[in-house]
Amino acid sequence: MKINPFLSLILLLTAVTSIAAASECTDCHSTTTPKIVEDFKKSTMADDLDCANCHGSAHTSDDDADEAKLPTPDTCAPCHNIQKTQFMKGKHSIAWAALFAPPTTTDQPKELMEGQKGCGGCHKIGVKNETGWEEYEYGTASCNNCHTRHSFSVEEARKPEACLPCHQGFDHAQWEMYSTSKHGVIYQTEGDTWNWSLPLSEAGDEYTAPTCQLCHMPDGDHGVITSWGFLGVRVEEPDEEWASDRVSILKAYGVLDAEGNPTPRFDLVGAAKLARLTMEEWNAPREEMIATCSDCHSETFARNSLEEGDHLLREADRIYASSIETVASLYSDGILPEPEYIDELPSYPYPDLLRFYDQATPIEEDLWLMWMEYRMRTFQGAFHANP
Repeated sequence: MKINPFLSLILLLTAVTSIAAASECTDCHSTTTPKIVEDFKKSTMADDLDCANCHGSAHTSDDDADEAKLPTPDTCAPCHNIQKTQFMKGKHSIAWAALFAPPTTTDQPKELMEGQKGCGGCHKIGVKNETGWEEYEYGTASCNNCHTRHSFSVEEARKPEACLPCHQGFDHAQWEMYSTSKHGVIYQTEGDTWNWSLPLSEAGDEYTAPTCQLCHMPDGDHGVITSWGFLGVRVEEPDEEWASDRVSILKAYGVLDAEGNPTPRFDLVGAAKLARLTMEEWNAPREEMIATCSDCHSETFARNSLEEGDHLLREADRIYASSIETVASLYSDGILPEPEYIDELPSYPYPDLLRFYDQATPIEEDLWLMWMEYRMRTFQGAFHANP
């Protein structure tokens, strides 16, 4: 093959320019942010990329630091387009939109919302869209929530601890449920012997128990989605008694008004995938999960185990819905005074539990705890093989 000398010269000059630009960055940042430089130099990305590939070239001095671009999934797409496309189909990509679906989220201090603390610290993984926030000073990248900057380790992202910062604690107890299940115990006692360099498509033969990633990202698919969603509700419900309870629950979320009609929040909750609007939407990820579980278990066992989780959620909803109706009756009968923000309530006399911590009375605080702490643990424990 004949080599074009002109093309070779262009490639050489490009490489030299890139090396020079990277050197200029590291000359300064080796002093100002030394660990970032060390991490990046150890990463595989440092073999082919320099700082400007992700951050642009506009930032050249102390005076223009705000000109440095903060990466987004689109930044990663030229090299990782398959993963980016998958990510955009999953729930993580809409985490920022989900953060804005509840009515009082934007009442939080901006420091909690911009991505470093509070709800924004985890929901920053979502794509930033038209949500009324003109600037996102921190945490605008999504991929580095799991592939921590600046080492961007795939080995780290394959371990359950990569999920832990966001999927743990009072209102997202997936880590607690998984880590104390048999699956989690096997991982914690044997995981240090597993080969974490293997891609997830090959790891099933290596791991002796499932990880979060093995179940929720089969073959490395970044389009993470679950049947029940965060709220653990589906709008279509073939079980009549459960459907009745579900109506009470959706009223308490302000998704249905007091007469059972959809409110404007219905579309917000659906778009943010906080609930499943149709049985088809619910059933597709359920069948995918059964296929994943069947890699280790019989299909019958896998299906029965997940249906047992459904039944537990049904029983929890029976108690939960009854309690919601009790609070609604207290308002209807005038035993509880009208809230100061009654005009903001889409389903009064039903409470609005999606106001989260902003509940009007102690009994509503207890009802909110019933949902966010006790029902959530019932729900997450049932589907994470936790006894």
